[in-house]
Formats: sequence, C-alpha cells, structure tokens
Amino acid sequence: MTTGGRIIMHVDMDSFFASVEVRRDPALAGRPVIVGADPKGGAGRGVVSTCSYEARRYGVHSGMPISRAYDLCPHGVYLPVNRLLYSRVSGEIMTILSRRAGRIEQVSIDEAYLDVSAAGSFPAAATLAAAIKREVREEAGLTCSVGVAPGKAVAKIASAYKKPDGLTVVPPDEVAGFLAPLPVEKVPGVGKKTRDDLRQMAIQTIGDLACHDVQDLIARLGRHGVLMHRLARGIDDGEVQGRQRCKSVSRETTFEADTADPSVLSGTLAELADEVAETLRAEGLRCRTVTVKVRYRGFETHTRSRTLERFTADPEAIRRAASALLLPFLNGTDVRLLGVRLSTLEGGYTRQASIDEFFS
Repeated sequence: MTTGGRIIMHVDMDSFFASVEVRRDPALAGRPVIVGADPKGGAGRGVVSTCSYEARRYGVHSGMPISRAYDLCPHGVYLPVNRLLYSRVSGEIMTILSRRAGRIEQVSIDEAYLDVSAAGSFPAAATLAAAIKREVREEAGLTCSVGVAPGKAVAKIASAYKKPDGLTVVPPDEVAGFLAPLPVEKVPGVGKKTRDDLRQMAIQTIGDLACHDVQDLIARLGRHGVLMHRLARGIDDGEVQGRQRCKSVSRETTFEADTADPSVLSGTLAELADEVAETLRAEGLRCRTVTVKVRYRGFETHTRSRTLERFTADPEAIRRAASALLLPFLNGTDVRLLGVRLSTLEGGYTRQASIDEFFS
C-alpha cells in the first residue's frame, strides 16, 4: 500500500459545463443538455465537450462527433462552449476547495487533488469530504463526486466510482479489495489501445493486472507496464503539487466545411485571437509568444510562432501577430481547423494547470 500516512482527496465536478449551463438557466434542469459544436441539424462538425447525465442515457458522451450526438439525441438542448463563464465558476470551486486543504493541485478546469493528511484519519477525511460537497452545493449550486484514498490514482478511481454526487472512501487496508474487481481501463493512463493489449494478455481487471508478472508487462508495454503494475497494487507516491502557473491559452475551431477562402480564414482567426486575448486578460496574464495552428484535409497539421518584443495582453497586438502568421497558409489549400495559442506567459496564477488543455 501507499506509505507515509497520506490522505489524498480527488474532487471531480459532475458534467461540469452542462451543470453550469443548468445553473445559469434552471429551465434546463432534467433535460438532455449537450455542450459543444453546433450540430447543424446533424450536419455539423466538431465534438461534444460535455453533456448532462440525461443526455448520456441516449449514448451521448464527451469527445463524440457532434453529428453522432445529434443522431442519438436530436431533441437535446445544444449549447456552445462558454469558456469565460466556465473559467469563472471554476475559480469559485477552487476557492472553496482551497479553504479545506493544505495543498491543492488543479489538474483540469473541473477537478483537483487535495492533500488532507492533516485531517488525521480516514473517518475524519470522510467528514471533511462531505462538508466540501455540501459547501460546493450551497455556495456554487453544483454537485461534485469525491474520492478519498492513500494516493492520487486510487482517489481518482474512487471519485468516479459513484458518480454523480458520489463519495467513496478507500482506507489503506481496503485498497486491494476495492481495486481488484474493477475493469483494467479504470487505471489512470490505460486507454483503449493499452486496454486491448492487456486483454490479449488475459488481463481484464485491475486485480488481474496486479497479479500479472511484471517482467511480462515490461516485455509487452515497456516501462509503462511497471507504472501500471504499481498503480494496480495501490502503490502511488505522487505528491499533490500545488498550484502552477498557466503555461498557455488557446482556442481553435473546426470549420463546417473545409475552406481556402482567405476572407473566411482571416475573419475566423481574428475572432479566435480576440477570444484568447480576452481569456488572457481575465486571468490577469500577458503573453510574448503567439502561435497559429492550421490543420488541412487529411489531418495534416502545421504551426507557426512569433515571439513579440515585449509581454502584452493587447488584443490588437495579438491579432496583428496572428494575422501575419496566417499569411503563408493562405495558399489555396483547404483548411479543416484553425487555432491560436498564446504562451510564454507572465502575471497572475491561473485557476487551472493549463487552460489550453480544456478549451481546445
């Protein structure tokens, strides 16, 4: 088991974007809310960012093509991603969590690890988790699911165990029994490809993985096999890292139809530049590096960057730099996706580890 007497909590908001939209408009409560690209009556491009649990009953899930979501749930409420609203509500949540932990590590816009070892015991940590859930509900009007365990990986698995609005506590002596029957893909870092590789090795559950010969795992999966084997046995000494500076801010869009029209591309880029500049100002940050991302038909992707003479949050300066970077791409080739990223940042601390991870 994880050593050191640590007590780690993982807090994960429930269908965050959709829940914030329901908070904004209570008339949406109980309806299948789908946040993401415009479905355009089933002909839209782009993906689902998140959806309410009512929408999930129809088979809709995050990352799904928006056209497929529309096929499954044409009567759903489709809403665009409201980045500034979600960032602001995320800040409210993290403020609540920060009051209750010695250290907090925000790993996405809607989830964070808390080191609550100071609680002294797992029963006390369970009481603290219940208090956090109550405060999030009362102060932010949202629900979250919480996992409490000796390490980060088990805490994350536990937070998803009883979603939505769940609370699962896994003391050190219960880690093995808790993990053993769960599907192996519940281990953080085990995606579809790794899951399929493990199934070919007759590894179906986390218990199977924990009992498997580690040398066999290394032969098949390399060093990643060692990490997975350790996590399957509840061995996880990763520390809660605390807050980090935002590394970048980005925004991108997928066109409904591939286009080489310079006016469409330039106009879209200007809108994206204004959006990232607004997010930058909202976070109290300035940038020095502007990057433009272009993806052609066939998913061939290129980027160009420029480092500015000085740090800035001026939308006009950001727009000019982005427009200049776009010029070489206006070559008659159809573009599928266009994006802008701001990096080399200075200023305030972000409320999440890396904004571009969640808003791209």
